[in-house]
Amino acid sequence: MKSALETLSPTRVKLTVEVPFEELKPSLDAAIKHIGEHLQVPGFRKGKVPARLIEQRVGRAAVLEEAVNNALPDLYGRALEENSVRPLGQPEITDLKVPATDGEDFTFTAEVDRRPDIELPDFSDIELTVDEAVVSDDDVAERLDALRARFGTLKGVERPVQEGDFVSIDLSAEIDGEEIDAVKGVSYEVGTNNMLEGMDEALVGMAADETKSFTAPLAGGDREGQEASCTVTVLSVKERELPELDDEFAQLASEFDTLDELKADLTEKAAVDAKFAQGVAARDQLLEAILERVEVPIPEGIVDAEVNSHLEGEGRLEDDEHRAEVDENTRKGLKTQLVLDAIAEKEAVQVQQAELIEFLVMNAQQYGMDPNAFAQTLDKEGQIPAMVAEVARRKALASVLEKVSVKDTAGNVVDLNEAVPGTEDLDDTDEDVTADEATDADLATEESAKA
Repeated sequence: MKSALETLSPTRVKLTVEVPFEELKPSLDAAIKHIGEHLQVPGFRKGKVPARLIEQRVGRAAVLEEAVNNALPDLYGRALEENSVRPLGQPEITDLKVPATDGEDFTFTAEVDRRPDIELPDFSDIELTVDEAVVSDDDVAERLDALRARFGTLKGVERPVQEGDFVSIDLSAEIDGEEIDAVKGVSYEVGTNNMLEGMDEALVGMAADETKSFTAPLAGGDREGQEASCTVTVLSVKERELPELDDEFAQLASEFDTLDELKADLTEKAAVDAKFAQGVAARDQLLEAILERVEVPIPEGIVDAEVNSHLEGEGRLEDDEHRAEVDENTRKGLKTQLVLDAIAEKEAVQVQQAELIEFLVMNAQQYGMDPNAFAQTLDKEGQIPAMVAEVARRKALASVLEKVSVKDTAGNVVDLNEAVPGTEDLDDTDEDVTADEATDADLATEESAKA
């Protein structure tokens, strides 16, 4: 097999492939055998029909079609390997020329987006500044208030609704006299502003059994965003009574005997969270700095396909303003992936099994799924390699973060080992996997089983 590479753009190439008949013949023979196993010809047993008769019965075109369909993925893969092309997305196969008679070559061309060559500068001179990891009395008081709220009790009151009250309401919405949705007896905390726009303002000052109307855009459903006439009726009003801050509360809400011990623990946790916030801020700043320094040609075909798929899923293909927003986000996301992949390759980043399992478990929790079921679902959908690549990208960014200068606003050097989540070494396994190695189906299955 011979192949030639033509660079159409920094992100797209064209492969011209010529396959001698001798290399295609095994696929032709396999196609004839497969067709023959399902073909019944009087005087011959199944699977024993001569090739000449099979071609006469089904036609040479049918045999060639099956042979080419079976051979093409392997031939295309060999052409990619011969020319060191790392594809992005599916190829566009054109100019198929199949052998009309024995002895003729099989030729085709394939256009495909490819991973662009990225030149990485030195990032070690990047300087990042984050907020001080300071814990104030207000931080501790906020945590205490949240803890008190968890152990608070609701008590009915005979007064107008105030912000922070819990109300039971009936709510309906209609457009042009048509009822769109209605719910009854819904419990709602006034002031959270997580239902309909303007509803919290309408509720404040209402009394039990009072009804009020307001206008708001619908928050979901087929008519999301459309202005609707909404009616809310207050059925009851309750306020939350918080427990007193004393030793008895500390014993109720924690493992501590005194309020001072509880406050000390909350202070320590607030300090940990402040350090964590420093790490997140440093990571996000570094990523933006890297993206500003690196030029990356973006494959337009990949962007267009992703944007159209996104908008089609939302039913908003004609929304030009939203299309521009999705296009911008898609380009930034793709650039981020390509740059972090390049860093991971340069730094020879490897993903340990324990890191992959930890990442899978974390994502399973976010989706509210059992980790085993989540891993098996990913394995069936062929998504394990994508998970490996994502962990590698995180490690690549962490590897750069270890080399740059990070200080807080007071000029103190920030210890990244304390501040950055995910930079700890996991030494409980000596087996590593890379994103490329994870494409192996056996390895993917093994990782799913372990997860």
